Amino acid sequence: MIHFRQVTLRRGTRALFEEASFSLFRGERAGIVGANGAGKSSLFSLITGELHADAGEVQVPASQVLACVAQEVPPDPRPACEFVLDGDAPLRAAEGELHAADASGDGARIGLAHAHFDTAGGWTARSRAATLMAGLGFSPADQAKPVDAFSGGWRVRLALAQALMCPSDILLLDEPTNHLDLDAVLWLEAWLLAYQGTLLVIAHDREFLDRVATRIISLEHGKVTAYSGNYSAFEDQRSAQLAQQQSLYERQQRQVQHLESFIARFKAQATKARQAQSRVKMLERMQRIAPAHVDSEFSFEFRVPAKLPRPLLTLDKASAGYGERIVVGNVTLDLAPGDRIGLLGRNGAGKSTLTRVLAGVQPLLAGRRSLAQDTVIGYFAQHTLEMLDGEQHAVWHLRKKGGAALAQETEEAQRTFLGTFGFRGDRVFEPVEPFSGGEKARLALAILVSHRPNLLLLDEPTNHLDLEMRHALAMALQDFEGAMVVVSHDRHLLRLVTDQLWLVDSGRATPFDGDLDDYADWLRAVPVAAVTNTEPPTSLADATPRTESTEQRQQRKRMEAERRQQLAPLRQAVNRAEQGLEQAATDTRRLETLLADETLYQPARKGDLTRLLAEQTALKQRLTALENTWLEASEHLEQAQSAH
Repeated sequence: MIHFRQVTLRRGTRALFEEASFSLFRGERAGIVGANGAGKSSLFSLITGELHADAGEVQVPASQVLACVAQEVPPDPRPACEFVLDGDAPLRAAEGELHAADASGDGARIGLAHAHFDTAGGWTARSRAATLMAGLGFSPADQAKPVDAFSGGWRVRLALAQALMCPSDILLLDEPTNHLDLDAVLWLEAWLLAYQGTLLVIAHDREFLDRVATRIISLEHGKVTAYSGNYSAFEDQRSAQLAQQQSLYERQQRQVQHLESFIARFKAQATKARQAQSRVKMLERMQRIAPAHVDSEFSFEFRVPAKLPRPLLTLDKASAGYGERIVVGNVTLDLAPGDRIGLLGRNGAGKSTLTRVLAGVQPLLAGRRSLAQDTVIGYFAQHTLEMLDGEQHAVWHLRKKGGAALAQETEEAQRTFLGTFGFRGDRVFEPVEPFSGGEKARLALAILVSHRPNLLLLDEPTNHLDLEMRHALAMALQDFEGAMVVVSHDRHLLRLVTDQLWLVDSGRATPFDGDLDDYADWLRAVPVAAVTNTEPPTSLADATPRTESTEQRQQRKRMEAERRQQLAPLRQAVNRAEQGLEQAATDTRRLETLLADETLYQPARKGDLTRLLAEQTALKQRLTALENTWLEASEHLEQAQSAH
């Protein structure tokens, strides 16, 4: 389907990657990972034909229909649904043919045009487009709105829906989860799992990659390496390789030291000069194995807050919205040091509204918000990036918008601080305007951290951040001593840093009894229509929570228990397969260590070498079988969850 053979791609004089070779076949789903600037988007451009390789060959069959997400959505007064339908080129061609046939009045031509229209799925096209838009968070009313009426983030969703509308053989998605809420991410996962073509997706959401990808294509240090399995499998394989690489490197360094010591001792002695010279040549010929660079370039921490009052913030029967319309009402919440809350809820349910209320940037319509005197709020939202001054540099932002203590530090201290967020050298004095979205997000986080907050309010903080920066953020949040409230579609982040989940739904915010898997089940059990028809309170008088009857609550709990009981054996099968893969990975690392022993290749140990090589072959077969078992078990579990 797609073949890369010894492909080298350069940007100016720098090689993005060299001698890349891999193949992808129909039905495979490849996750493309690598640091920003490694060449992930350029790899996509090679496949689409926008770029040409400097060396090697990229083969994509001309007969294959390729779909990708438009980078920009130009102004368009047409309804959003019509924009999405543009993604289906055969449908649009059939529509044009039908209009022309009708205008001609030729009965035979009209009949043929209707047949082509039917073959193109014309009668169900608008229903399919509506389903795509609903899955990505658009309401029925949004379908008729002009494209011009949507903000940038929603236009990105429209472009994604248009790409999914295309009846493609190859689908390229570049960061599709950005600008999506968790419910839309879950819907997109299910759609992609049912996709029959070849998928290549650039993503920095590791749980999304775990669920969607069957291959990982890693771009690192100018090399492209293909791995089998999902992202977790890739991490295991890469860790084993790095461990072996480090072992080989350390062994080689011992050899180098021995040779250099011999040369230093004997090069001046006539009797040893020839031997010393031969060792000099050996050093020159020896292939230098680079040390394993496993440390991320990002490593920061939240400074210990100056004070930790208790409680930090209180909401008492708080209601907020716009005009007289209540979006979220009657919320009572105390936030104390150590609280770690993740907000869940469908798009538009009021998660961001509640976060703005907590931050104090949106006034209450009713109730009370109390803030302790020593509370320092660190608030991150999408508009935070828009508040950066494009003409100024990172050091200026730290001095003007950062915490008072750090703003008064020396320039060296400020540059050291910015370095932990990936801004080094002259980069700290370059204007912010041309920065990528990820760089701007990192700068905004640096400013936030500099204030030494004791209450963090984070609304989609991982948008634009790559995997390494997301990992650094998660590690820093784990050690944070204050309280935090997080809205994020990144489930890995939520699992790592939160221990309470609240559900914002139907105008209320209440603790959610379950985990993220239970939330996914809840989304499937409660159709979008049911949520849409459950109107939030429209006035302050209606802001009193509705309660289930005892019979309704018992029935709901019984259904949830039955669903968990039905899914339990399938989850156990997945867990057993994962445990088997972990054990196989451990055995692989053990074998690689043994095979790295140079004494093993001496004639006297031929029997040991034969035994270990046979064990390695058997282990590879076992690993393949385990991967197939895991894939089958995962598919059965996903099908069962979808059925609910």
